[in-house]
Amino acid sequence: MGYLIPLREFAKRLVLTQNFSVTFIVPNNGPLSACQKSFLNSLPVGINYVLLPPVNFDDLYNDVIRVMRVALTLSRSLPSLRDVLKSLVSSSRPVVALVVDLVATEAFDVAAELNIAPYIFFASTAMTLSLLLYLPKLDESITCEYRDLAGPVQIPGCTPVHGKDLLDQVQDRKSGAYKWLLDFAKRYSLAEGILVNRFRALEGGAIKALQEEEPGKPSVYPIGQLVQMSGADDGSEGLRWLDDQPRGSVLFVAFGSIGTHSCDQFTELAFGLEMSEQRFLWVVRSPNDKAALSGVNDPLDFLPNEFLDRTRGFGLVVPSWAPQAQILNHGSTGGFLTHCGWNSILESVVNGVPLIAWPLYAEQKMNALILTEDLKVAMRPKVGEHGVTGRIEIAKVLKGLMEGEEGNAIQNRMKDLKDTAGMVLSEDGDSTKSLSELAQKWKNKIDRELED
Repeated sequence: MGYLIPLREFAKRLVLTQNFSVTFIVPNNGPLSACQKSFLNSLPVGINYVLLPPVNFDDLYNDVIRVMRVALTLSRSLPSLRDVLKSLVSSSRPVVALVVDLVATEAFDVAAELNIAPYIFFASTAMTLSLLLYLPKLDESITCEYRDLAGPVQIPGCTPVHGKDLLDQVQDRKSGAYKWLLDFAKRYSLAEGILVNRFRALEGGAIKALQEEEPGKPSVYPIGQLVQMSGADDGSEGLRWLDDQPRGSVLFVAFGSIGTHSCDQFTELAFGLEMSEQRFLWVVRSPNDKAALSGVNDPLDFLPNEFLDRTRGFGLVVPSWAPQAQILNHGSTGGFLTHCGWNSILESVVNGVPLIAWPLYAEQKMNALILTEDLKVAMRPKVGEHGVTGRIEIAKVLKGLMEGEEGNAIQNRMKDLKDTAGMVLSEDGDSTKSLSELAQKWKNKIDRELED
């Protein structure tokens, strides 16, 4: 869903402002979730979808990591993808481009066979994209693990970042995940262009470096921010509770669709929220170390004894899921403790909600660096012994964001960023112009093909 949502917003702009039609081609490795089915079945007019036959993973060990399963899902779907693209090419309307998500560059081989221009839609940060384009050179010039380097890694156009804070897949250079990442990063040079869900005020240095012309380097189009805007009130408990809270008083706490903590960290977070005495709305998931062994299915059962009773006057705990976009858009929401997933960050920016950065996996430590060091729109609690952030530190940071001088400065900077985000997609905004430039390139290609 983290890829599908911004892709839908991109597709909507192509349909509504540029008169293109769009077809989603969706590989899968099993039954779709109810959320995915609802998403695909509610695509607007002008956007269609094709669900490829599911691939089989019976030959894989259970411990194959998630990102490798994603890669294999695409790899094993290439014959089906080829059939669908052949069908589209033979239809009455020309197929002008194949736009793949950031891990799907194997599909470029099929695009080349059918003479379709290959593009990448990059749903993460410009910093991460800059790292991937730089990774082949980095791999050749450094022999040790990146985390063992004495100094930080200088990614072109970006704030220097320590090797241990680079995305997860580069932390073990002997692993299959690293080799796979390096391979698909090398294929980025095959793209005619890369579409980035960013705008210049978010990462001006990285975008400038990405757009510098070099032989074999794809054109980069910053077309963000593309996020799911809040819909109608769905009557959820969280939204009803927010309606009764003072404006800007509630800290929203959520860690994405798969983010979890150890039992110890879960407990410390609970006590930290209580000790902060700040209003909070917390989306809880069961801890990741004891839940599977204990047989306990309800995440509320892992909360400290009488926690719900003690916080009833100022907190609400919601198990598993809440309508994040609507919560961030609500007037009572005054802060967001987030895992630093890119969609969550953009949703915060467009709603002007200041942040507490708590990265968990993937490229999220890099995202946290952007938020705290570059944009200065987030606070970040310090990690204590054994990798656990303690309740006193948590309470201090929460109180600092919601009541302190630093929190007030962060709120003002986030408000300015929100105003900028509202301008870039206007008729004369930078992102609108960037999308129009890309669309005109595709229209010119259609004209040339029709002339031939």
